[in-house]
Amino acid sequence: MLTSKSGRKHAAMTTLVLSAATVAIYGCGGDNGNQGKQADIKSMTGNLITVDGLSFKDLNHDGKLQPYEDWRLAPEARTSDLLSRMTPVEKAGAMVHATPPSAGTVPGGGSSWDMAGLGQMIGQQGINSFINRLAGPAASLADQANQAQIVAEKSRLGIPVSFSSDPRNHFQTTAGASVDSSGFSQWPETTGLAAIGDADLMRRFGDIARQEYQAVGIQIALSPQADVSTEPRWSRINGTFGEDNQLTKKLVQAYIEGFQNGADGIGRNSVIAVVKHWAGYGAETDGFDGHNYYGRHLTFPGNNFEYHLLPFTGAFAAKAGSVMPTYSMPPAGLLVQGVTGPLEQVGAAFSKQMLTQLLRGRFAFDGVILTDWAVVEDCDNACMNGTAAGVPPSFIGFGTPWGVETLAKSDRFLKALDAGVDQFGGSNEPQYIVDLVNAGKVSVARLDQSAYRILLQKFKQGLFENPYVDTAKATQVVGNSGFQSEALDAQRRSLVLLQNQGAVLPLKTGAGKKVYLYQVAADVAAQYGFTVVARPQDADVAIVRVSAPYQTLHPNYVFGAMQHEGSLAWTDGQADYEAIKSISSVVPTVVSVYMDRPAVLTNVVDKAKAVVANFGVSDKALFDVLTGAAKPQGKLPFELPSSMDEVLAQKSDVASDTAHPLFRMGFGLGY
Repeated sequence: MLTSKSGRKHAAMTTLVLSAATVAIYGCGGDNGNQGKQADIKSMTGNLITVDGLSFKDLNHDGKLQPYEDWRLAPEARTSDLLSRMTPVEKAGAMVHATPPSAGTVPGGGSSWDMAGLGQMIGQQGINSFINRLAGPAASLADQANQAQIVAEKSRLGIPVSFSSDPRNHFQTTAGASVDSSGFSQWPETTGLAAIGDADLMRRFGDIARQEYQAVGIQIALSPQADVSTEPRWSRINGTFGEDNQLTKKLVQAYIEGFQNGADGIGRNSVIAVVKHWAGYGAETDGFDGHNYYGRHLTFPGNNFEYHLLPFTGAFAAKAGSVMPTYSMPPAGLLVQGVTGPLEQVGAAFSKQMLTQLLRGRFAFDGVILTDWAVVEDCDNACMNGTAAGVPPSFIGFGTPWGVETLAKSDRFLKALDAGVDQFGGSNEPQYIVDLVNAGKVSVARLDQSAYRILLQKFKQGLFENPYVDTAKATQVVGNSGFQSEALDAQRRSLVLLQNQGAVLPLKTGAGKKVYLYQVAADVAAQYGFTVVARPQDADVAIVRVSAPYQTLHPNYVFGAMQHEGSLAWTDGQADYEAIKSISSVVPTVVSVYMDRPAVLTNVVDKAKAVVANFGVSDKALFDVLTGAAKPQGKLPFELPSSMDEVLAQKSDVASDTAHPLFRMGFGLGY
């Protein structure tokens, strides 16, 4: 006899429904522990069971209702039952968060996956978590997710797949950090949302992105970044909320509440938020990034580690489902409250102090610890030293095992498991975990701890009942006009007016108003009544769009070739700066700077009449503000230094500490 949570008994006799695809939808459904209300279920293989007039999925294909298949039971009970049926191979498979095979130049990217290869990973290796880097129409993304779920439904235990994604709703696209917006509603970078500083808007963004993710079958968001950008040269500032740790805490909490559909943790309408990068990632030495061997070091000259921990408390208050440890290694001798002795100089995924003592202990986190990508992979000579001149870098031979480079791969897995890792991001090789079990180095009970946390979230999300999405609905949801209208409004609100000499803004429009444009769409300017001219000397005003300065200092490293590094100051010879100089010398000029890092504007404000900082903005939203149809409301989420000498003198772990900033954090004019 089967017994539900409340003790009511149900007849064991079952009926197998033979239709190829059946959807059972009765009322409110899916109550997790409540009886008498039919859950919303969908099977694409026809494996349904009827018990007491209610429908259930026959996930293990035996024609009987097993406890883990019974949606009336609590997720915890179902998870325990499923674990009891899994082999060590299947448990190890659940503990890797793999990259699906595809034809894309970026691993897991392109427009479709290799379903045969994906089927092998699901069916033979037991893998059921994958990153989704595909780009394309919403219906195509939804269809790819559904095809993968059909493969999973046919597997031995029918465990559904969970797909994750890096951020998709912004402007900048960098492999390993973000995905092309590809039709999703397009919002300013999170630095721009920080410039607005509105927790309610942040929560609404998360809610909209959640709906778009769910529409295409994405159940996990590899975001937000709770890192504080105290090092102004850092390559990943545009994914943060700036350098104010209290503001970051507030917005991280709201972001997660939006994605997870409330403040009560994971539920049926949640997209799991993976808060990252635990911890101190914003204090990178020289601003280099931890994806790179040369950027693997953190620095805390101001002994300010606690400042970097505080934003994560907002994530814990929102009951974030997962935490991702940082790649980078702490400096020697760093002491942290709640940790025994100085931190070991290894990436946080290998640090028992960081994960077990600090995260699980001091902060009592009980969700999933998911490593960043490729931490157990080898970093070959090209990965460590860069490719030879003329040889383009690639992802082949790329790994991020910082601090444990000399360990064998199996020993990296062992050290990370001992540290407290639940799931290995970017690994397609669960066999290493199985081998550790077979060698007696890791117990099956240790696997159970991690597999339980991972599978429990799938049950709470309702994936065992219905992991499928509606391809037609996906087209209606993703990037719909209502969502995009809200995104455009956020773009407008995020703009920071830094200078407005002679009240040149808002621009006066009307017949005959002539404008010269640099990196601005002429058709958009025409919509606002401007006549676009070919020479700046023929214009009444010029509008110039540029990006914050950067250098490509490490072109022979796969991530160094993509990331913005080095000086924040414009110098003679740079194309954007030459444009600013030449144009402003003959016509009043408005300059808008995309601030993916804090630019030094000292030699720009002395040339431009008006300067507007943006954090990802369309020409339309920009013109709305420049013409006064909307007003600039943003405040700088970080200070803008006055010189590179002062940047070099500041402490990488301390916020707002250049001696004479040109514009202080929180600055912003209006009109």
